[in-house]
Amino acid sequence: MGKRILAIDTATTACSVALFENGKSIAHSYEEIGRGHAEKLVPMIAQLPGKGRADQIMVNCGPGSFTGVRIGLSAAKALTMAWHAEISGYQCLHLVAAQALVKMKQAAPIFVAMVGGHGEYFVQNFASDGSATDELLSLSPEAALRHAQSDVFAGSAAKPLAKLTKKAIFYSILPDAAKTILLNNNYEFLIAAPVYGRAPDAQPAH
Repeated sequence: MGKRILAIDTATTACSVALFENGKSIAHSYEEIGRGHAEKLVPMIAQLPGKGRADQIMVNCGPGSFTGVRIGLSAAKALTMAWHAEISGYQCLHLVAAQALVKMKQAAPIFVAMVGGHGEYFVQNFASDGSATDELLSLSPEAALRHAQSDVFAGSAAKPLAKLTKKAIFYSILPDAAKTILLNNNYEFLIAAPVYGRAPDAQPAH
């Protein structure tokens, strides 16, 4: 048996896991569940070959649901300790961009927009090779449109944004752990630390 990698994605309303061996997918599971990732994740991993045991664990570090991001990271770190495995992270919008690129007939720049908090969207521009061309931001829908550098939108907020303009092509996409193999090489194995995308709502007392 070659090197196995377990990918975990709980950062959005979708919950997914995937097991890779020598760079090829051997099993995966994906469900759009809204809530309940903590209850769903472990059974999903247990149903994978060898109960998902792997040499390395990849996890979606966000941005996305605060709770979802923490659940994925906590599970990944616990399994890393139990299996003496390596751990790495990837960012939500990077994966969505990669998933959108394979849906296109011809590669082109993409503007990724994911539903965030307080009516804002997490947004970022990507080149046709899946590399980010600017920094991650949390913006209102109107500000997001002004920030877009492409008429191709992707992500959970792509459809509502596209309704605000008649020019946009959109792909409604949630991240899927099985698609992590599509990630741009620069974003495949990052530090496994939470990426919240915006300042916390609660501020420490002074």
